[in-house]
Amino acid sequence: TAFCVCFLGVCGGEFSILRSPQSVVFRDGSWPIPGERIPDVAALTMGFSVEEDLPWPGLAVGDLFHRPRATVLVTVKGVDKLPVKGFSYPIENAVPFSLDNVANAIHTLFSEETPVVLQLAPSEERVYMVGKANAVFEDLSVTLRQLRNRLFQDNSILSSLPLNSLSRNNEVDLLFLSELQVLHDIASLLSRHKHLAKDHSPDLYSLELSGLEEVGKRYGEDSQQFKDASQILVDSLQKFADEMFNLYGGNAVVEVVAVKEFNSPLSRKTRSILQASQSKNENPYNLAYPYNYDYSVIFNIVLWMMIGLALAVIVISYNLWNMDPGYDSIIYRMTNQKIRMD
Repeated sequence: TAFCVCFLGVCGGEFSILRSPQSVVFRDGSWPIPGERIPDVAALTMGFSVEEDLPWPGLAVGDLFHRPRATVLVTVKGVDKLPVKGFSYPIENAVPFSLDNVANAIHTLFSEETPVVLQLAPSEERVYMVGKANAVFEDLSVTLRQLRNRLFQDNSILSSLPLNSLSRNNEVDLLFLSELQVLHDIASLLSRHKHLAKDHSPDLYSLELSGLEEVGKRYGEDSQQFKDASQILVDSLQKFADEMFNLYGGNAVVEVVAVKEFNSPLSRKTRSILQASQSKNENPYNLAYPYNYDYSVIFNIVLWMMIGLALAVIVISYNLWNMDPGYDSIIYRMTNQKIRMD
């Protein structure tokens, strides 16, 4: 199973490791991680190769023969850091990045099993699924209408979550809570289909949460609502990390990227989470670009093979042109007069 979200550039922020197995070793320190290399961290922890070496001391060489069965990456917008448990590293040099290469590698190598590549940003109604296990996550709320309706069902988090200063009647508060509902539903669906967590295909879960950012814009970052929302989010993320870690038998990496805001030179059409529901003619699905993960490998094979053949033709042609038949042909040597006399 695989689950993927494409993240745009990060300006500042913090990269945190909530849970990780013994086979993946993170060092305790304050080493900055370049924003564009976060996908490489996810790829290396899962045992995939990267185009360039990662000279980042935060990730050590772990057990190469026991790779985690899942990597969970959650990006939270609207805050530079979150007081979560685990190792944390500052983010520098924020540029646009995505996990497309990791997701494509999983889907290509494990297409005969049950991988799911899923991109999900609830507040933007952005979702992308590929794979045989799609039916498991089809019940996830992905539109604004579904998110709102899900909160008011009997088994929603509203019945157990302490709202404190947040309100059930405010649209911004409800959309923030709906993202936490998505976290709960993912763990709940996976707990009902545990065979997906026990198969041999690695899983990649990634989400982009921007509800906290909207709460800060609505009430201000010094407001009680923002403080309560931040604490609720931290508790929900820690609970989600523990649930996913346990569902995979302690063989999963759970990571959180906290960013103040996205700042990307790429133009992408997005919608405000407070905008009205989409019309029936509008497509809510933003499919990722179909990049072939093996492109660079095939290109290098063809390139160096052609260079080698060209050099071989040049060398052989040169030697044939300057070859002396008297020294090369055994027939020429055997007809020598001295050999015949002997």
